[in-house]
Amino acid sequence: MSAPEVLDPDPEDTKLLVLARSSRTRTGAPEGAAVRSRDGRTYTAVTVSLPSLQLSALGLATAMAVASGADGLEAAAVVTDLDGVTVADLAVVSDLGGAGVPVWLGDSAGRVVGLAES
Repeated sequence: MSAPEVLDPDPEDTKLLVLARSSRTRTGAPEGAAVRSRDGRTYTAVTVSLPSLQLSALGLATAMAVASGADGLEAAAVVTDLDGVTVADLAVVSDLGGAGVPVWLGDSAGRVVGLAES
């Protein structure tokens, strides 16, 4: 029997989870997300659900990084009640950050419940 995997983000990644949770809580959105660009800037977003526009929190945070001139991502975090990060969201992170960008998953209390890679 193997030991359970310990998910222990570093302080900078923990900050992403805190920012994602804060954005989600402030707006009442289903998801909050935060990404950190290669130059250390952080972008946060929440799910957008309008009749003519649907955006995931992670997709929008990544788009905001692109719109601000980011040339890559170091890490990302999503706070949601869902069981995981969607394949589409991982693809968006990979499009900007390349393969292997850690994407932390947090629950509504901000506890780490998973880790994926783009």
